[in-house]
Amino acid sequence: MGESMCKGIKTGIYLPPDILEELENYMKSLGISSKSKIVQEALRLFMLEHRWKLTGSAVGIIGIVYRHAVGNIDHMLTEIQHEYIELIISTVHIHLDKERCMLAIFVRGDVKRIKEFLNKVHKLKGIEIVRPMLLSL
Repeated sequence: MGESMCKGIKTGIYLPPDILEELENYMKSLGISSKSKIVQEALRLFMLEHRWKLTGSAVGIIGIVYRHAVGNIDHMLTEIQHEYIELIISTVHIHLDKERCMLAIFVRGDVKRIKEFLNKVHKLKGIEIVRPMLLSL
């Protein structure tokens, strides 16, 4: 290897047998030969996925899956969005099946306000999944 290559530090990690077996199956199926490269990519993805939490502002999508027949959840989700209207760019509502809907909320703004918004949505009865996909600005 050339001198221009960045040198890393070798480290060890513990993987439970079930994760290691699944990882090796993925590697075989995808034609990947380096566990180090997979771990590096996974760590980069983890850091990118969480970096927004440490910054002042973020942009992205919040995916919400919920049971529309539970309580007054559609109304409550609308009320929470109105409370955080300065964050909301757009929304898309999708009917997944007869019981569940998905809401994609596009947001941009202050991370503190986004975290407050997420906490309020998480507390609603009928919410199954809240998944932010946000990037720091």
